[in-house]
Amino acid sequence: METLIDTLTDRQFLVALLAAVSAAAIVFTFGAQFADSKDMKSRIRSVASERERLRTDELARLRGEDKKSQASARRKDLIQNIVERFSLKKAFADEQTTLKLAQAGYRGPNAVMTYVFLRFTIPLAVFAIAFFYLKFIILPDALLFLQITYALGAAILSSYLPVILLTNKITKRQQSIRRAWSDCLDLMLLCVESGMSIEAAFQKVSHEIVSQSPELGEEMSLTTAELNFLESRAKAYENMAKRINLDEIKAVMTALIQSERYGTSVGSSLRVMAEEGRDMRMMEAEKKAAALPPKLTVPLILFFLPVLFIVIMSPAMISVMG
Repeated sequence: METLIDTLTDRQFLVALLAAVSAAAIVFTFGAQFADSKDMKSRIRSVASERERLRTDELARLRGEDKKSQASARRKDLIQNIVERFSLKKAFADEQTTLKLAQAGYRGPNAVMTYVFLRFTIPLAVFAIAFFYLKFIILPDALLFLQITYALGAAILSSYLPVILLTNKITKRQQSIRRAWSDCLDLMLLCVESGMSIEAAFQKVSHEIVSQSPELGEEMSLTTAELNFLESRAKAYENMAKRINLDEIKAVMTALIQSERYGTSVGSSLRVMAEEGRDMRMMEAEKKAAALPPKLTVPLILFFLPVLFIVIMSPAMISVMG
């Protein structure tokens, strides 16, 4: 025991022990670095391989999209060449065509080109189909003049088909926007009164209202972009009023333009317009409720009263005849 204590307390032994510990620490440190470097190299190789795989997938996807975009570009070029060669814009489009297409949700020069192209090609296609059916199926024994006349009449009627479809699209879009506009105003009022700017309020409401009305969410998003990039906010408000073309939205946009021009409170203007919107909504509901009894009169007379008379008179008639 004394020998062990003497050995542990010996100066040379302590120096040798410390040297051995230092050497082991150095070896461990360098070995750990080499191990980490190996792990790092393996991780780098795995990340590089994963990046390469993602790049390959992205290139494959882009090649597919390029093919689609090239096909779409060729189709657009063909439509544009036909429209320009026959000067179809002068015949089928005017100053209000672009605005009507925007009100229906179709924007850009390609929408005008496609609309004009359809107005030109649909009558030709209908004429060819109608003449084929009249010539070989419906009226094979009729005179050629009558067959051509009937086919030409069908083609003239079909020329109004794009106009009717465009009007129907505008009406449905306006109905969707009108149903969600009151809630949109309430949300905008809450955002503005909470301290948001009008741009942030439009952006926030555009994300929230899209579940109720995608059309209104789209218009709010487009107005948000115009508010951020146009020189004047009033121009963005006017563009939104023109695109939607509803009286209640025009009134709100006019109030916002006046607030911007005269420096009045946007929150107070929105509060007044929101109250008016709720009142108008209630008036429309009351109007529909008041119009319900006259609408029920004809079904009541045709379907309910005869059955009621039969039920009341049948026992008396049975007893008399018996």
